Amino acid sequence: MPYLGLIYLAVLVLALIDIINTDDALIRGLPKLGWVMLVVVLPLIGALIWLAFGRPTADERPRRQSAGAASQFPEYDNPGRYIPADPEADREFLQQLRDRAEQQRQTAREQQRRADGTSGEAS
Repeated sequence: MPYLGLIYLAVLVLALIDIINTDDALIRGLPKLGWVMLVVVLPLIGALIWLAFGRPTADERPRRQSAGAASQFPEYDNPGRYIPADPEADREFLQQLRDRAEQQRQTAREQQRRADGTSGEAS
């Protein structure tokens, strides 16, 4: 039971962060300030009410880009991704990584073919 206070605090903080990060237009029931006040005044009950009735449903949340509209590098589509100071250098670096990975895959396939050919002759 000593961790009950930490769980209580974690639920409170997570609910407040979720409320603050949610777009105003998507919040249901009360305005954003109303939800914050409810969670601060009645922490556990307010957080549970927020989770049950205030959060936008999955249908209401904005969708990510569709597969057809994806960028050249899917790494760019990750939320919270670091934004490079020089996007062109970043794009070039990612392309070099992909080229190197493809070269390593090709080398591994060739080694596998040689290994399969050697083991087939020994039988």
